[in-house]
Amino acid sequence: MNKLTRDDLYSLEEYAQVRSEFRTKVMQHKENRRIPLGEHAALYFEDRLTMQYQIQEMLRIERIFEPDGIEEELSAYNPLIPDAHNWKATFMLEYSDVEERHTALAELQGIEDKVWVRVNDMDKVYPISNEDLERSNAEKTSAVHFMRFELSDEMLIALKKGAEVSMGVEHPGYSVLLEDIPEDTRKSLVNDFS
Repeated sequence: MNKLTRDDLYSLEEYAQVRSEFRTKVMQHKENRRIPLGEHAALYFEDRLTMQYQIQEMLRIERIFEPDGIEEELSAYNPLIPDAHNWKATFMLEYSDVEERHTALAELQGIEDKVWVRVNDMDKVYPISNEDLERSNAEKTSAVHFMRFELSDEMLIALKKGAEVSMGVEHPGYSVLLEDIPEDTRKSLVNDFS
């Protein structure tokens, strides 16, 4: 997919005028890009539109309008836009109770390497996680991880022909199997390869 440039972004003034409508569009789009993995985890698949929204919101919140500042945000978020051969996702461990979250993050060290996607009955694809910086340490994992799932040409061809997609987590402390994702979600993810 094409990376975002300054020409793709609204100015702060323009964004203030279109924000409500743009936000509604993005939230509807995101509905088909979230995959719950059990009760406490989810994959949020990113694309050009979700990253444009993220950048626009950061520019708005931080009141960034200088070219260097805009370029800094583009440099931070463009790597999360999938290329023509991968999916990129934010993996989140979601525990509303603070104590439960603290305990879970200590028990789930390494979970970021145990998430997988599969096309039909081909091999599972495990992610390349947190390329920007390390998000785990000796005591715990992070609640948020950025993942890239590299897919083979054979997988891409199968996906475009309607192949099923399954996902899961196989960590000793958290195991989930999602045998087939919803069709609307599958279509949205396959659009990443158009």
